[in-house]
Amino acid sequence: MHTATEANFDGLVGPTHNYSGLSFGNVASLNNSAQSSNPKAAAKQGLTKMKALADMGFVQGVLAPHERPHIPTLRRLGFSGSDANILQQAAKHAPKLLAAVSSASCMWTANAATVSPSGDTSDNRVHFTPANLVNKFHRSIEHQTTGAILQATFKDDKHFAHHPALPSVEHFGDEGAANHTRFCHDYGEQGIEFFVYGMEAFNSKAPRPAKFPARHTLEASQAVARHHGLLADQVVYAQQNPAVIDAGVFHNDVIAVGNRNAHFYHQDAFLDTAKMKQDLLTAWGDRASDFHLIEVPRSAVPVADCIQSYLFNSQLLSRSDKDMVLIVPGECENNPAVWAYLQSLIKGNSPINEVQVFDLKQSMSNGGGPACLRLRVALTPAEQRAINPATLMNDALFERLNCWVDKYYRDELHEKDLADPQLLHESRSALDELTQILALGSVYEFQQ
Repeated sequence: MHTATEANFDGLVGPTHNYSGLSFGNVASLNNSAQSSNPKAAAKQGLTKMKALADMGFVQGVLAPHERPHIPTLRRLGFSGSDANILQQAAKHAPKLLAAVSSASCMWTANAATVSPSGDTSDNRVHFTPANLVNKFHRSIEHQTTGAILQATFKDDKHFAHHPALPSVEHFGDEGAANHTRFCHDYGEQGIEFFVYGMEAFNSKAPRPAKFPARHTLEASQAVARHHGLLADQVVYAQQNPAVIDAGVFHNDVIAVGNRNAHFYHQDAFLDTAKMKQDLLTAWGDRASDFHLIEVPRSAVPVADCIQSYLFNSQLLSRSDKDMVLIVPGECENNPAVWAYLQSLIKGNSPINEVQVFDLKQSMSNGGGPACLRLRVALTPAEQRAINPATLMNDALFERLNCWVDKYYRDELHEKDLADPQLLHESRSALDELTQILALGSVYEFQQ
């Protein structure tokens, strides 16, 4: 066993953060469509959470946003001329397409990739596979830039292995770490990688949702496990309950969260809860009494309240072997059923001993809570030293990034503003400076 720690890498909210209602199946995204957004507030709310976790002693990193509006995609779809002309044409003839290529959805880095720590992989390196996010067009254009940013952040191939995204077809629909959890005694030990899927793509007779899409397939998870060199007995697959997908639980991290020896989930999260529990306990092995299955009954918190509050889209973090803190959005405190449950939880005998509340309203209004904003990476001390140090949160970076946001971000943005060539200029100028702050090199197409 080697000592390791879990780092969180949060997506920095981009300058074009807006509410265009692009995510079918995501209730908050649809409900807030066409409202005005505040990109500056969104970025600062995210930075505040990152800094707070760094101050609590956790390793906290920053992942850069993507170039938006994404002019190269519009060119590939037949628009031509100057960048300003392309924006004008798209706004006139395909406004929803313009909204899609302007989305700041890469902020939700739980969807950026699936990560397997070196304790689990056959070559003892940390493996990354960017998610193809094929179910939503606006997210399906992310994986190439995501891969470039991850490689600029984790760039030592002695310690890190980077894979391309899976084929961009629905049979291999991959939503990344939003449907992946890792359980372990210690972050440096070999753990259990828990993959959750919405449907079996090659089995039309298997259960699947009827109203909203099942974005992630069993076949995608199996492919990622093969790429990462995982042993069969350390991998557990479980299917989401199709009924909760149809209720608006588009990812597993909206209805369950896990960390080390704790699995915190809703009674209705999985298609076969008994099998999920048995498979995890079997993989866990001899010390089954050390594994905490914390099941929230529907009688205490209905699924609708889980979705409204994002109770499970929280960060479950270990401060020591038997002491975990749950990072939740402010909406949990404002939901009586959820808040009452959380108060009883921390008084019980689970490892979860504290709840901390953060204001993430800008992200929450577009359907993403604390867990959506972060990608977890378990790292040994040597791997931690191999990270690009400019991406790690500290007092100086926090101050510098806040000044950067003040310099470039608007405090109000409407969907109609996406056609403004000045917004594109502001965004590119911001990202050009950001790549210098984070020492990323030329990761954007406009820089190449």
